[in-house]
This record gives sequence, structure tokens and C-alpha cells, in this order.
Amino acid sequence: MSVSSQISDLAHALVQSGALKLGSFKLKSGIVSPYYIDLSWLLSSPKSFRQVVDITVGKCRDIMSTVRVNKLASIELKGALLLPSIAHELNMPCLVVRKESKTYGLTGRIAGGEVKQGDRVLFFDDVVTDAKSKIESIKPIERLGGEVCAVLVVVDREQTGRLNLENVGYRLYSVATISEIVRSLLCAQSISEEQAQRILSYVKECSSS
Repeated sequence: MSVSSQISDLAHALVQSGALKLGSFKLKSGIVSPYYIDLSWLLSSPKSFRQVVDITVGKCRDIMSTVRVNKLASIELKGALLLPSIAHELNMPCLVVRKESKTYGLTGRIAGGEVKQGDRVLFFDDVVTDAKSKIESIKPIERLGGEVCAVLVVVDREQTGRLNLENVGYRLYSVATISEIVRSLLCAQSISEEQAQRILSYVKECSSS
């Protein structure tokens, strides 16, 4: 499948499932965005879920053709919803980093498996904005002796995430950028010219600030 076909299929899946929302949304950073992506909506659309998983698996295979990896990891919640299906297709173990350390039962921040000394990890999540949560969630893996060799997201919001990750030594890969998704949807007449321009102007403003 070509890159343009992958982006088109991803954009269609996000719209069909309701995972891509248009409007006015306050982000965790306090910034107001004209769109929001919530991949948990894929759970109510099995076909769209399958599409996104398949596309992401293909991207993982592309990365692993040049980067040696033996384990996958993600953050609770949204990236972790897709991770087991991706790991199953790749026949690779995976684990989830909790946002906070668990204080009872199996304690700590790592769930679903363990990090071993020398593990080479592909770190996956749904989207990237400023990457602060990803950088914070990578730390427990590294403290246990793992090495995060690459970071993969489904959608790059094209804000400060890529630069922030690169500044601390991580390479970011994405299935698509939000600009690519918007242009694909506009071409398919799935969004209006006005909606597309509102998002593209927002991206331009964020990238220049």
C-alpha cells in the first residue's frame, strides 16, 4: 500500500469512527484547538479499529526493517488500547507504562510484562503534541535497563513534540501528520474548505510559535 493510500485510509477510519472531532477543544496545555483526536472511539467501530491497527503494524514493520526492536511499549490509556492488537500481529511482547506508580498488588509503573536489561523498545502512542507525557513515560523503561530506540504515533499534531523528542535524543515516527490527514479529507470532500483551512492555519501558527 502506498503512503498516500495509507493516509487516506487512516483519515477515513478516523472520521468514520468519530475519533476525529472538529470544533473547539481545550488541550491539556491550555491551548484551544480546532480539532481533537480520541482513538478510544475506534473501540465502537471494529472496521475502523482494524484499519488503524493494520496501517500501524505496517509502519512498525517499516521501522523495524532498520531499527532492531524486541519489545513494544505504550502509555495508559489510548495508546494502550491499540497496543495488544499491534503486538499480536507483530508476534512481539508488549507492556504498558502507568501514569502513576501502583502501590498495591504488583506495584510500580510497568504493567503487562517486565523490562529487562538490554531490551530495545519501540514506544507507541496515539498522538503527539508537546511530547512531555512520552518523555516522562520513557523514564521508567530506561531506569530498568531498557533502551527506547524509536517513538511511533498514529498522528503527529505538528506542534513541538518532534523537536522536544529530538532534543532529548529520541527519533519520532508517525503514520501521518494532521496536515496530511486534513488534505486527504479535503480531497475526498469529507470536510469543508473552511474546516480544513482552520486546522491548517492552527498548525502553521503552532509551528511558528
